[in-house]
Amino acid sequence: MAQGQEIYGGPAGRSDQVKPSILRLDFDENRAFEIDVRQRVDAYFRQGKGRLKTGSWQMLLKTAIILTCFGASYVLLVFFAKTLWQALPLAVLLGFSTAGIGFNIAHDGGHRAYSKIAWINKLAAVTMDLAGSSSYLWFWKHCVIHHRFVNITGYDNDINIGMLGRLSPHSKRRPFHRWQHLYLWPLYGLLAIKWEFVNDFRQIRSGRLGGHEFSRPTGPELIIFVVGKVVFFTWAVFIPLLFHSFVVVLFYYFVGVVTLGTAMAVIFQLPHCVAQAEFPLPRKDTGRMETPWAVHQAQATLDFGRSSRILRWTLGGLNFHREHHLFPTICHIHYPAITGIVEQACRDHGVAYAEHRSFRAGLAAHYRWLRRMGASD
Repeated sequence: MAQGQEIYGGPAGRSDQVKPSILRLDFDENRAFEIDVRQRVDAYFRQGKGRLKTGSWQMLLKTAIILTCFGASYVLLVFFAKTLWQALPLAVLLGFSTAGIGFNIAHDGGHRAYSKIAWINKLAAVTMDLAGSSSYLWFWKHCVIHHRFVNITGYDNDINIGMLGRLSPHSKRRPFHRWQHLYLWPLYGLLAIKWEFVNDFRQIRSGRLGGHEFSRPTGPELIIFVVGKVVFFTWAVFIPLLFHSFVVVLFYYFVGVVTLGTAMAVIFQLPHCVAQAEFPLPRKDTGRMETPWAVHQAQATLDFGRSSRILRWTLGGLNFHREHHLFPTICHIHYPAITGIVEQACRDHGVAYAEHRSFRAGLAAHYRWLRRMGASD
């Protein structure tokens, strides 16, 4: 298997290949660690009779619970809540439930890890469209570009948040970045709004994600994008406007979407934008990465709060982030079981292996990183 090959292919249910216009970057060809850790994990699945790498009844149960929580919080908020103390917690719960759809259902579906059946993966992936963001763009931005080029400045768009913030030591520092450890946190909350109203439309129109070009959606994919936006704006804006004033709808939409944006931004920043994660660049003389692809994934990614059962369930395994980057097509319900295998393989091959013991420790580490990146070059 070529380096990182399993992350490639089109959106779930399609066989499109990555366009040549996705920036090319070669890694060191020593695949000893990658081959060994894959063989160990494959052996774990072979030893378990009937154990599949994709989801099972646990994923179906989790999906039912999350969607029920989402539906119940929405119905109670729009049709039954009469006071602030009733509506405000429901709006927050709706935001967290939407994040739960993204973390657990859409994320695994987009990586083809939810099911061994292609159309079920596709169905899981498009729940992201119904929740407000394009699953098609998410595939290109996250499954292809981020997973291939994690923490590589100029390649990974997730560490490029524009002039407002500096997440990489190789990005330009501006004088006002010295306060980014304070002002970026509320801006994280606006991330989902930017996706829903700006980025999805702009990037679909341009066919570009930073320095990368991708195939713009056509046919069924374009229909999914359009229908998804219509459905989202219908339930999020138009239906509530039939029962409440514009100001009330705007206020509670803002509460829910800021909850969603903050949750999404923080959970995806903790594993990568911290001092313990590597931010390597290609060699200037060869244009290649010095480390093999799998070693790079392990050294640029940290786990956090692995002992917390609450985080395991709610975050869709994203706190087992190193395992996810090494095995993105394995359903997240298996990550707690294979984390020891991955850790031992890292030790055996001398691959750096760091983690945050808790979610709180991860937050503190990200805060310190923002402060460090803003303080000086």
